[in-house]
Amino acid sequence: MKLHSERFTLPLFPRRLIAIAAFALCSSHAYAVDPFTVKDIRVEGIQRTEPGTVFSYLPVRVGDTYTDEKGTTAIKALYATGFFKDVRIETEGNVLVVFVEERPAIASVEFTGTKEFDKDTLTKALKEIGVGESRIYDKSLVDRAEQELKRQYLSRGLYSVAITTTVTPLERNRVAINFAVDEGDAARIMNIGIIGNKAFSEKDLVKKLALRTPGWFTWYSKADQYSKQKLAADIDTLKSFYQNNGYIEMRVESTQVSITPDKKDIYITINISEGEKYTVSGVKLEGEMFGRDAEMASLVQLKAGDVYSGEKLTASTKNITERMGNFGYAFANVNANPQIDREKKQVAFTIFVDPGRRVYVRNVNIAGNTKTRDEVIRRELRQFENSWYDGEKIKLSRDRVDRLDYFTDVKVETPDVPGKTDQVDVNFAVTEKPTGNIMLGAGFSSSESLTLSGGVNQTNAFGSGNTVGVNVNTSKYYRTIAVSATNPYFTDDGVSRTYELFTRTTRPPSISTGDYRFRSTGGNIRFGVPFSEADTVFFGAGVERTEITVYKGLGDEDSDKDDSPQRYIDYVNELNGETYTATNPQPDGEYTGTTTSIPLTIAWQRDNRDSALVPTKGRYQRINFEISPAGDTKYYRTTFQQQYFQPLFSSTTLALNGEINYGKALGGDTYPIFKNFYGGGIGSVRGYESASLGPKDSNGDPLGGSKRLILNAELQFPFPGSENDRTLRWFTFVDAGNVYDDDQSFGSDLKASAGIGFSWVSPIGPLKLSFGKPLNKKPEDDEQAFQFQLGTGF
Repeated sequence: MKLHSERFTLPLFPRRLIAIAAFALCSSHAYAVDPFTVKDIRVEGIQRTEPGTVFSYLPVRVGDTYTDEKGTTAIKALYATGFFKDVRIETEGNVLVVFVEERPAIASVEFTGTKEFDKDTLTKALKEIGVGESRIYDKSLVDRAEQELKRQYLSRGLYSVAITTTVTPLERNRVAINFAVDEGDAARIMNIGIIGNKAFSEKDLVKKLALRTPGWFTWYSKADQYSKQKLAADIDTLKSFYQNNGYIEMRVESTQVSITPDKKDIYITINISEGEKYTVSGVKLEGEMFGRDAEMASLVQLKAGDVYSGEKLTASTKNITERMGNFGYAFANVNANPQIDREKKQVAFTIFVDPGRRVYVRNVNIAGNTKTRDEVIRRELRQFENSWYDGEKIKLSRDRVDRLDYFTDVKVETPDVPGKTDQVDVNFAVTEKPTGNIMLGAGFSSSESLTLSGGVNQTNAFGSGNTVGVNVNTSKYYRTIAVSATNPYFTDDGVSRTYELFTRTTRPPSISTGDYRFRSTGGNIRFGVPFSEADTVFFGAGVERTEITVYKGLGDEDSDKDDSPQRYIDYVNELNGETYTATNPQPDGEYTGTTTSIPLTIAWQRDNRDSALVPTKGRYQRINFEISPAGDTKYYRTTFQQQYFQPLFSSTTLALNGEINYGKALGGDTYPIFKNFYGGGIGSVRGYESASLGPKDSNGDPLGGSKRLILNAELQFPFPGSENDRTLRWFTFVDAGNVYDDDQSFGSDLKASAGIGFSWVSPIGPLKLSFGKPLNKKPEDDEQAFQFQLGTGF
């Protein structure tokens, strides 16, 4: 098609102007154009738009017969593209000339004064409705964007918001758009009233709602700011509360939301009809259950004689649906049909079970793992491709992937396979987190100021699932260099292997007035053998050489060494075979004893928590037994730990932890003091100085002991304003425990404390802060109210 590659020589005569759109739509006096054959088409005025785009919308081509109707249609079509703000068509002889004036392009979209919303979020939202960089400027869309911004602010209770939109022309036919926002003060809910309640007081019902009148924390949580979405959720909460207490016919008749003329105060009134309280007269199941009628009936939580509970009914149908899913019926339809007897105030239910078609899994897909290799995730899966769908195995797979502790979030979806009625895909979407871990610990007291400790570890090295650690702890009292490597799948069936080489130097804790030094060098190897999905048994062996250095009689002005506790001096003398008496006293000086042990370990671990990072339900149990039957030092020591997590009301979790440690020498030897247990501080009994509990020498220095008992209880709550973010929580706690020597009664004189704390799964590891006060402190006990630790788990 030749459009205007060559110019035609035409007689000079006035152009016949055809303003088609104006004539056709606005005027009854149209200047008609005689039809003619178009020999060329020329487009004038375009800057950014390609000529081909204009030609594609024209209903006339070179060689066609041009008419007024085609001209009108062409102008309408070009206007409809949204690219142009003016379109004209003229003719020069048999040449059609299309004049266009392009709309400006948007060079930038800026926001000023926005505090309630993130600017990137606003930019993305406006771009979706056509207002964004490089888009064509359309005033109607900009007006729509302004109204949408106002609507979003109104939904947050900011009724006095004012938005001024400025459009600034720029060179090259561009514009800059600025939305200047004056958010104003948020309107506060001054009263929430409930009308029609009889069974429950208005005060108790209002406590169930998320919306609040102004209080201590509403400045942060913004619960006193009205939101239509929050009110709708609160209405559902009210309905659920009533229905869980027998009021199956409870209704919300109406809601009224009024605002004062100054747009500062909001009043909410909810009108309800409670209806009657119903009990359950019976529940029966019907449908295809493949001979598992009794098993399905056992999953029903509502029984005859119970007060009706919508929550229990929903849980019953969910349990049956999930159980059917375990047999491959992923789309089982389970519905409860009520039969209400209003005279007797009873309700009976018939639960219909339709298993549908049995399905199998076509593909298991993994997304979001930019670093972690697919095989690291797939080896944790228990739902396989080309096998029957099993809901329990899918849940177990999700939990196992989550317990890897490589991801902040693990989601699973099971979409249908298009065109297939008996196939689904299982899609795992993971969100990776940094797996390099910096572990820090600190404490603060008025007497000792700040003490620090730390270490570095790298799990999931290079996305392989292996752990490689070069742990360097250079605190004032504990110095460690340890190189370790763990392969969690040393064999294909999940046997793990860990190597470790270390050198550790231990000095007295900060509260001690005596000096000593333990330096241990050695290595070990350990294998972990899984016996079930939750149970693992560990076997290990190692060798360890320990050098103990003590000081006697050097604590004078000319020495920076204080005398070591006498028990430590006696232990070194025993290692060296030295015996001193009153007539043969030990000379002052520095003494060193060396001992070698060959520790063998066996351990059992069971972990069925829903998450290793932020568990909310499940148990964790661990038993570790270490024995050194050969070498200079013969002993055994054992540890038993159990943790329990149980979700309670309103996203609250009860967390319990108990730990028992016990050690004893073998063959008449003395129990090695460098294997003593210590207590006090985060991880044991908060509110007491770290490692300060238990036996002390005559100077008040803590010695540790061969036995320890630790008990912890926490109530964990969502942090105000964080909604249900499990990684950010606050908690209250009660701790108890102590450390005991061989001759002390185990479990006696328990030290107790209580307090509050804050936990956050930060990018560099779990952070825990606590403020605790001892409940039964004695004068000789060392108190430390504020403590924090980065890298602790409980």
